[in-house]
Amino acid sequence: MKVLLIIPAYNEEENILNTCQKIQEFSEEIDFIVINDGSKDNTEKILQENHLNHINLVENLGIGGAVQTGYKYAFAKDYDIAIQFDGDGQHDIHYLPNICEPILQGKANMVIGTRYLDKDSSEFQSTFMRRLGSNILSFVIKLCTKKKITDPTSGFRAVDKKLIEEFAKEYPTEYPEPESTVCMLRKGYRIVEVPVSMNERQGGTSSIRFWTSADYMIKVVLAIMIDSIKKEKRKEK
Repeated sequence: MKVLLIIPAYNEEENILNTCQKIQEFSEEIDFIVINDGSKDNTEKILQENHLNHINLVENLGIGGAVQTGYKYAFAKDYDIAIQFDGDGQHDIHYLPNICEPILQGKANMVIGTRYLDKDSSEFQSTFMRRLGSNILSFVIKLCTKKKITDPTSGFRAVDKKLIEEFAKEYPTEYPEPESTVCMLRKGYRIVEVPVSMNERQGGTSSIRFWTSADYMIKVVLAIMIDSIKKEKRKEK
């Protein structure tokens, strides 16, 4: 099995080296590709000086475009499993076997790492507003697909070869995690969640704020609902 970590990074000069070093300390056998999403800080310089495998995007494409670049790379290189892994130090590499296991056992096409299945496993639970937002999205996704996803915005996700090909061809750019999850559920792919521990961002500043989170929540709910209505109308025709 060829496994690839896809690491999107935008202005992660304070975190990216530490993130990559922890991966290498865990196992030198793990392949990873950092997608430098048009960073304006020293991210590119750090990647070059430390000879870390990376792709530089000339412009900032956002998380969706950056991650899809990773999937295109994984598809071109014929990887069996691709894992989205944040560059800010929040994801714990020690959970890599856990997140791959359902795919290796043939039980899932996508595995989402969530802190909400076993709250005792992760001291860092994010803010109240982020948890509230996840609950709202979880409700909407269940309403549209009959499947409960407890952490629909989690960026710690593994997909199999079939979904690598799907995402290399088409991947949402606006709200990639929840939209791609809903899309794959509608196509009949199997998605499961496993409990993981997550850490607080070790450096830098998150772009997510209270009002932007609220704005994000409203827009992604509307996007999912509108798409669901369109698909129902197509079925009727």
